[in-house]
Amino acid sequence: MPQSSITLDDLRRILREGAGEIEGVRLDGDILDSDFGDLGYDSIALLETASRLSREYRVEVDAALETRTPRELLALVNAG
Repeated sequence: MPQSSITLDDLRRILREGAGEIEGVRLDGDILDSDFGDLGYDSIALLETASRLSREYRVEVDAALETRTPRELLALVNAG
């Protein structure tokens, strides 16, 4: 059953499950306003993340791909 809201820890889990943790980048730090590119997540990694969010939280994949930071992605999921 899809979840209704997401936390930063949930997003970290999904990022790690979908694409792993990029060498040299710590997701445990203050990443809310970091660009996904700066975190080492390319378009393929973000597509996997968006796909997982779509299944778990019923988020539109295209809308999720338009976000640039974890804060934007969390706001999108939690607004829906």
